[in-house]
Amino acid sequence: MTTTSLKPRRTENAALRKLRRNSGAMLGFVLLVLLVASALLGPLFLGSPGAQDLAARLSVPSAAHWLGTDQLGRDVLTRVLSGARISLGLGVGVMLSALIVGSLIGLLAGLLGGWWDEALMRLTDIFLAFPSLILAMAISAALGPNLTNVMIAVALVSWPTYARLIRAQVLALREREFVEAARALGSSQTRVALRHLLPNSFAPLLVQGSFDVGSAILTAAGLGFIGFGAQPPTPEWGAMVSETRNYIAQAPWASSAPAVAILLTVLAFNLIGDGLRDVFDPRGR
Repeated sequence: MTTTSLKPRRTENAALRKLRRNSGAMLGFVLLVLLVASALLGPLFLGSPGAQDLAARLSVPSAAHWLGTDQLGRDVLTRVLSGARISLGLGVGVMLSALIVGSLIGLLAGLLGGWWDEALMRLTDIFLAFPSLILAMAISAALGPNLTNVMIAVALVSWPTYARLIRAQVLALREREFVEAARALGSSQTRVALRHLLPNSFAPLLVQGSFDVGSAILTAAGLGFIGFGAQPPTPEWGAMVSETRNYIAQAPWASSAPAVAILLTVLAFNLIGDGLRDVFDPRGR
């Protein structure tokens, strides 16, 4: 085996070792694994999140209801774990949608240049000119408040970051020797983009995606809280906090449980993103 073939594996192993030594990233991974496991397995054992027991409304945490009940007697733990499926799925779906759209636009802008670059970047600037939450509220209100429209709204305000990121990577890479060599060998623009430019832009995309999953969950929860997102009785964390905010003095557990779930989930993705940034940032190395 040649030295050249060993180099990528050595680099990969060094990156993994550095990531394992990052205590923050490891804490984030542990939190994420626990959240995913709870989201997948919890509702299988705890029953329906919509089951009501008005006789037990606003019950304090006990052996029967580990996190108490809400104003309709629904088990808060069951609803929080069911909401984890919704929030995690929404966050990952938004990130993937925004990544695909933003990467395509950034790739076209960086490769084609000229008026294509100007037009696509001015479109990106228009989206970046508005506060993301305000723009997401407007889009969600226009489409109608439900989970599907929330995903569309949050994805539409998230793609410009990826477009800018990919464009910068393409501009930095398109004149490199390996890209020029691929063109000299007759590779088409599409092959150059998919075989050489996108793979070499994967590291910053991975870091940005880790941060954006948490950001998407937080934005969706904000929309749910103010009534532009998921609607009751959907056990979405933001909507749960909104439903129980009038009972915070009587039953603080009903609103604090989904709020803590939002906090831990966003913290997990941010810790993972920080760890990945430390590994892939050449200045850090």
